[in-house]
Amino acid sequence: MANYLVTGAAGFIGARTSEILIKDGHTVVGVDNLNEAYDPRVKEYRLNRLQALEGFTFHKWDISEKSIIDYFKNHQFDGVINLAARAGVRASVKDPWVYVESNMIGTLNMLEVCRATGTKKFIVASTSSIYGEDPPYPTPESASSSKPLQPYAASKKGAEAMTYAYHHLYDIDVSVVRYFTVYGPAGRPDLSIFRFVQWISEGKPVRVNGDGEQSRGFTYIDDIAQGTILALKPVGHEIINLGGHEVITINNLIKLIEDVVGKKAIVEYGPPDLADMRSNWADVTKAGELLGWEPQFNMRSGIEKLVEWYNAEREWASQIQTP
Repeated sequence: MANYLVTGAAGFIGARTSEILIKDGHTVVGVDNLNEAYDPRVKEYRLNRLQALEGFTFHKWDISEKSIIDYFKNHQFDGVINLAARAGVRASVKDPWVYVESNMIGTLNMLEVCRATGTKKFIVASTSSIYGEDPPYPTPESASSSKPLQPYAASKKGAEAMTYAYHHLYDIDVSVVRYFTVYGPAGRPDLSIFRFVQWISEGKPVRVNGDGEQSRGFTYIDDIAQGTILALKPVGHEIINLGGHEVITINNLIKLIEDVVGKKAIVEYGPPDLADMRSNWADVTKAGELLGWEPQFNMRSGIEKLVEWYNAEREWASQIQTP
């Protein structure tokens, strides 16, 4: 049995990763500042589920505060899984400072926790947005990440660079997991699939930026969480794509959700957003070879799981703010 520190424990990926670790017999110390980057009811739902599990301890702290290093300096961890981050490409254009604080300074502080506690394994969440405007498809880890299109991607690039410095200086084993688009029950309400399920279920207009022919590679939350846990293995310092293995256009995604929900969408098209990538599609060969990772859920089965959850939680889920 191992003891892990998971930051962003009330977040979408952090909560599911923590849940699986605990069910596998490990203990988890969870940290989250429960910010209001999106409707906090979703985070409260996830956190309540975790706090019902034996083996989970929670602290409401902000990893960008340097004092967190002193708090943890006498603790022992088998690994630090740093999933706390400000996410969202569009919001980062409006307030880049908070992205630097959370994603760059927060990562630095958690690397310092590793150094102070002698923890030799570190996982940090990065993003497919780091590949910029015109990467090859499917996109391998070797593709250029030197031209981020928004402060969000730039802050993740800075975090990745800092992990290498700490790997070099202090021999910390680092897995940088670049997440592509993730979906599933209790997901982020600012992402397309959650919004589309809610809007179609409730008969609200489905707002699409651009012509809907832009495409995304999606992966179900359980597959992402399992891949993150597999990335705890010793790798030295490696960047690994996780997710984005199944590509679909936004228009075809809407049709799939219509079919599963059983209702017709009211689609409204608007101008494209300059912060958005036209497409993303991950080459996950490395994750398969290095981690033995293989997604178990196809797109339809994952959407069915999400819609099943939404219907079960509809009384409050229908009220979640979906910007």
